[in-house]
Amino acid sequence: MAIAKLLTEEGRNLDKNAVLQEYPRPQFYRDSYINLNGEWDYAIRKRGEILRGYDGKILVPFSPETILSGVGDVVLQPDETLYYKRTFTLPEGFVKGCTLLHFGAVDYACEVKVNGKRIGSHKNGYLPFYFDISEALVEGENLLEVAVTDPTETGCQARGKQIRKASGIWYTPTSGIWQTVWIESLPLLHLEKVRLTPIFEEDAVKVEYESSDDAPISITLYKGSASLSANYYNESFGEEILTADMENGGVIHVPDAIHWTPENPHLYIIKIKMGEDEVVSYFGIRKFSVGFDKKGVSRLMLNDKPCFHKGVLDQGYWSDGLYTACSDSLLIKDIAVMKDMGFNMLRKHIKIEPMRWYFHCDRMGMLVWQDMVSGGDKPYSPLPIMVYPALGVAFCNKRLGNIDDGPKNYKLFRRASQEGREEYYEDMYGTMAQLINVVSLAMWVPFNEGWGQFDSLKAAAMVRAYDPTRLIDHASGWHDKGGPDVNSFHIYFTRYKFPKLNKEDNRPIALTEFGGYSYAVKGHTWDEERIFGYRVYKTAEKLEAMYKKLFDTKIIPQVETGLSAIVYTQVSDVEMEINGLMTFDRSEIKIPVQTVKALNDQLVIED
Repeated sequence: MAIAKLLTEEGRNLDKNAVLQEYPRPQFYRDSYINLNGEWDYAIRKRGEILRGYDGKILVPFSPETILSGVGDVVLQPDETLYYKRTFTLPEGFVKGCTLLHFGAVDYACEVKVNGKRIGSHKNGYLPFYFDISEALVEGENLLEVAVTDPTETGCQARGKQIRKASGIWYTPTSGIWQTVWIESLPLLHLEKVRLTPIFEEDAVKVEYESSDDAPISITLYKGSASLSANYYNESFGEEILTADMENGGVIHVPDAIHWTPENPHLYIIKIKMGEDEVVSYFGIRKFSVGFDKKGVSRLMLNDKPCFHKGVLDQGYWSDGLYTACSDSLLIKDIAVMKDMGFNMLRKHIKIEPMRWYFHCDRMGMLVWQDMVSGGDKPYSPLPIMVYPALGVAFCNKRLGNIDDGPKNYKLFRRASQEGREEYYEDMYGTMAQLINVVSLAMWVPFNEGWGQFDSLKAAAMVRAYDPTRLIDHASGWHDKGGPDVNSFHIYFTRYKFPKLNKEDNRPIALTEFGGYSYAVKGHTWDEERIFGYRVYKTAEKLEAMYKKLFDTKIIPQVETGLSAIVYTQVSDVEMEINGLMTFDRSEIKIPVQTVKALNDQLVIED
């Protein structure tokens, strides 16, 4: 197998002593930050084997499976443990009332020690977590140790498209630390969480918070801008609009409010102070809903106006870092290129990104559809789950009983494990809590193509109860149970038809995966011998012509009759899957930007 060592330009120029130094939590910024990314000691041993020494250096936060980690061609096995070790010294005056050690994400289960003292453990490969390490710290040098295990596809946990033997649409796994590790220190009395909910009808924002102790807060609101910089918290916040004191949260009304849209992504800056603790955040005033256009066609709405969601499937993989983009500029580049092409939405596909990615979508004006990360007892669906939907809604419902609820179909949909089902709900709530303040996040997607799908109407109801401000695609693509909020289709090989589930079905039509047109750019292909694409073309000219034909004949004409959202597959190539608008290393754009933009500009709903 001729696998190329594809490096992004940023990867080729990476400074090992300054890896991903940006503040990792833009919506909850504090002026206390020590970054622990860089070279750590690592070792991989069979589980239970005594650790006697380390194997070498690993560049955190890149997983051992990546080029940039420096480890080599290693895939962590389910019966192995990945060990990390490094030392750190906190500068004089840094420690306040308590000191927190943060991990952006570790896949999958880990145990953490500081100076030999166990400080905690965590399970979930995608969500951030932290430990209070105050009692374990010593003066001078401190020792940090992390032990990680990852069952990959042998478990029932959330894992997305990770599989130990990559093939087709299944990709090399990411094990261990894959997001920034960092430390902050703060007063004993401090904010723990803030929830900022825009109230569009009132031009207001609802402020809720949790803290280490009951205490009032003071708020200062600033005008902000529609061109917030990548490091806004070190720059001017704009005009001060108002100040307010709150004891248990409350509602702030914004005078002469500017509404957030992809075309004008205006963000307000808010400073929240509790005692000596101060946090800087931001919010946008906007509303997501379903309504009707002037012709009475059901549509997705933004700020009570029809808004066609022109989207791209975004897997969030990079050639040299896999799950981890090696620079903030790479996150920005993906969003910027898609926006230049005329897209206004990215569907984040069964992965959760670092918070800086969502921040860039907020400030650059890119709508987000967020998938819950898929999991289950096996990494793929059995043939009936994959084939029946292609034969029509009626046939599928007849054979499967139009139900994914209850034990009848748990095994069929790879959700036989009760532990896995319970963990799904934990992850679902964790995902929503983590991303609840993301301004650009318009849609939650609980399930994709029947992968581990179960009790989907119940899951949709749980999502709606937790977050009534966003839309839901309860079952993207295959096994539609009539849930909120869109009639969702995946079409790669069949006709572009969008039948209703029943006569009462008046949900907006969303083509949530399609296209996948493919072209292998010589010198920028991950595997030179094996490629995968839904329709493979031999030249860039043919790819462009067929892409244009697809939109001209199949997509654009259907907008008038009800098509309200599209998700083209996909932003970039991923390993042997070559259907990206860009190559895996992000060095080549396959279809001219202006060609794509001219087509997207025709996807307009008359107001």
